[in-house]
This record gives sequence, structure tokens and C-alpha cells, in this order.
Amino acid sequence: MEQMAKWIMIAGAALLIIGAVLHLAPWLLNWFGKLPGDIRIETQRGKVFIPITSMLIVSIVLSIIINLFRK
Repeated sequence: MEQMAKWIMIAGAALLIIGAVLHLAPWLLNWFGKLPGDIRIETQRGKVFIPITSMLIVSIVLSIIINLFRK
């Protein structure tokens, strides 16, 4: 039970930091969705956005962070 509480506190702190960055310094995350490999299709009928490269980078960074906390 203590392990789960620790992870919930870490997740809450991470969400708080991300929220503060998005609110106070939105230009820090301007790159998200504008990388080569991100697909953006705009037509008269609608828009489709698939951030493939951006999600790969986020996944790699989160994997590294999680592995650092495990050890």
C-alpha cells in the first residue's frame, strides 16, 4: 500500500509541474507536434493530427525517467 501511495504522490507532483509549465511558460513546449514525422492533414471537411515523432520522444523520455526511479 505504501508503494502505491508513493507513486500516486509522484504522479501528482509530475502533473503539477507539467501544469505549471503549460500555464507559466507555454513556449517551452512549442516544439510538440511540429517535429518531422508528425502528420497533419487539413482539408475543407476537417483536420487530422497524428504526432508520431513527438509521442516517440515522450515515450523514450518517460521510459528513461521510470527506469531511473526503479533503481
